[in-house]
Amino acid sequence: MELSQYLSMFIDESKEHLQSLNENLLSLESSPQDISIVHNIFRSAHTLKGMSATMGFEDIAALTHEMENVLDLVRNSKIEMNPFIFDCIFKSLDSLESMVEDIIQGGTGKADVSPIVVSLRSIVTGEYKTAVVPAAVTAVKEPTKGIEVDEFQFSILQQSIDSGFLVFYVEVTVNENCVLKAARAYMVFDALERMGEIVKATPSVQEIEQEKFDRSFSLYFISKVDQGTLEKEILNVSEIQSAIIITVDTESLDELSRPRTEVEAARQEIAAAVAAAVVPVQTPTIEVAAPKVEAAAAVVAKPAAGGAPVASRTIRVDIERLDALMNLFSELLIDRVRLEQLATEVKRNDLTETVEHMSRVSSDLQNIVLKLRMVPVDSVFNRFPRMIRDLAKSLDKKVDLVITGAETELDRTVIDEIGDPLVHLLRNAVDHGIESISDRLAAGKSEQGTIQLRAFHSGNHVFIEIEEDGKGIYRDKVLKTALKNGLVTAEQAAKLSDIEVYNLLFASGFSTAEKISDISGRGVGLDVVKTKIQMLGGHVQVDSRPGLGSKFSVQLPLTLSIISAMLVRLGSEKYAIPLSSIVETSAIQKKQIRNIHGNKMVDYRNSVIPLVSLSTLFSVPDFNEDLEDETEIVVVRKGDKQVALMVDEFIGQQEIVLKTLGKYLSGLFAISGATILGDGQVALIIDPNALIK
Repeated sequence: MELSQYLSMFIDESKEHLQSLNENLLSLESSPQDISIVHNIFRSAHTLKGMSATMGFEDIAALTHEMENVLDLVRNSKIEMNPFIFDCIFKSLDSLESMVEDIIQGGTGKADVSPIVVSLRSIVTGEYKTAVVPAAVTAVKEPTKGIEVDEFQFSILQQSIDSGFLVFYVEVTVNENCVLKAARAYMVFDALERMGEIVKATPSVQEIEQEKFDRSFSLYFISKVDQGTLEKEILNVSEIQSAIIITVDTESLDELSRPRTEVEAARQEIAAAVAAAVVPVQTPTIEVAAPKVEAAAAVVAKPAAGGAPVASRTIRVDIERLDALMNLFSELLIDRVRLEQLATEVKRNDLTETVEHMSRVSSDLQNIVLKLRMVPVDSVFNRFPRMIRDLAKSLDKKVDLVITGAETELDRTVIDEIGDPLVHLLRNAVDHGIESISDRLAAGKSEQGTIQLRAFHSGNHVFIEIEEDGKGIYRDKVLKTALKNGLVTAEQAAKLSDIEVYNLLFASGFSTAEKISDISGRGVGLDVVKTKIQMLGGHVQVDSRPGLGSKFSVQLPLTLSIISAMLVRLGSEKYAIPLSSIVETSAIQKKQIRNIHGNKMVDYRNSVIPLVSLSTLFSVPDFNEDLEDETEIVVVRKGDKQVALMVDEFIGQQEIVLKTLGKYLSGLFAISGATILGDGQVALIIDPNALIK
């Protein structure tokens, strides 16, 4: 098998499983008695082991195997989770992530994990807490207590018992190193078939035939032979390790045939994963055996537990193909708008109807194309709880991370880049923002600090905010450091606003930390954050209240996007305002405009909001609203703040393709890009967020 073609799939799925392991382990730390979480962890670990073994990454497979041994004891209630075990498994996950990262970088995924393996084994043996504890615990699984049957099978078993037949529940385990498990299973089925009738087998016959089971399978068997004979016949088959046989009576039948427990469900899934990891061995024996096994179970498995696997409903697509699709569609959209204009001019019914139909179809297509590229920020946020947990623990602080808006979607290209800047900001929040427990108690706060990580849409931007209730930023301290480093002069310092002072934190090499730790304090964090976010076309700003906390707000654009916008006219020029920022459009009389401290304001729904002259802002040569008695306004918002924009005329709503202005026109105030209209004219896209402070 050529494995390289499956490498990218392995990497993606490994990252998903590692993320799932981290999340579930954090949940388990909050609810250590919840065994269902242990099952989830076990399943992910087992699948990861199977995938790694298949791909030849033996070190990953070996480490996950040791983890499994520990988790197996936990899920069977043989040991309880404690801080030592949590730390060991978290360290194991760190090592697994490192090895997967090594594979991503072109390495072999090998690493020396012997210290972690020793720790994990000491948990299994119990040596980690006592000097010598007999290693009585083994990885041998307990027999499953029964398998579920449907009503039809239940009635057959019940009638057999009533008629004097013997009904057995049988669980057979093959040797650990057995290579031809399916063949051994067939031989057991064949022996049983000569002595009676099998009513139900788990895993299903089809799965057993395909070796999709771990080492054990269970079944209900009706016969007239006694239990001793049955056991002897089964154990006569080579490579059968054990056969547990329970005689079922009316009372025990009800208990054994109840719906399967989660343990059973987990066992089947793990068995499937193991089978997937094993390279199939093709021998004539199997080929001959397979149909016989099927025949043996034909009686058995009429309604056998629906063996057909659920087909995957998702596919993975290269991001470059989505980029190409998006670019082609944006061109199509421009042509659609052009066609709509031509249809209006030509005024032929058949052409108009055709264009209208095409517009509806392309609108649906547009939604699909856009959604294909959008990814919830959750894919970035979900790694932070673990990071905050470790940081807080290492700094001996108590921190609660509250995530809101994780479902907010961002373009995939931005998602891929935003992770590192957010890591810097969160590490700063824990290290510099949140005080130590003693300091918080002395300040009259609760001993646990809170970090709010929130994301939300506004206009054609996404905002990500990190706000903590720590000690805040002290203006004087920042200014003192800035003066000392020569970033500002004393004269400049005296004129700076609070926001401008806080922005000095983003200067290269700037740090107010009194001591350098391995977390922060070297002054290489925030300048990197700012640079990275600017590269993405966004910006970051900070606000703070001394003693109460700080808030870092990151504004990111929805790049390569198609947005709904309102086109407006200013003289001979056209502009587009993102529809998602618009609250209302209206017209006001000149006499309604107030002048307050030299600023234009207007009454708006029981409040007074600023009035912005776009013609003045953009120096439009042939329009001046001061000459008009009545002016159209567009009320836009950013969060809970609103501003009214004065325009000449509303043109209408339209889907537009957001195009960047390129590096030569970057940084234009209140302009986020441009679009090409149906008539070929270029319209600038206004960024309402820049107009609202």
